[in-house]
Amino acid sequence: MLRTLEAVIDSHGHVCWGEQIQLKTPQRVLITLLDVPVDETLIMAESSLAKEWLNTDEEAAWAHLQPGA
Repeated sequence: MLRTLEAVIDSHGHVCWGEQIQLKTPQRVLITLLDVPVDETLIMAESSLAKEWLNTDEEAAWAHLQPGA
């Protein structure tokens, strides 16, 4: 199965994943470098805010905006 994950590679070559990932076995990857500026503030905020965004209370509060609701 193919999955697309967003990450940032810093100037030292370290990969900073946009989300936590767990793999059962080693995986091969293809990396496409995008010529788009990175706002590091947004990257850092996303992981901390995800805890708030991805909870059942938030899902219920915004459910009326989902397609088919």
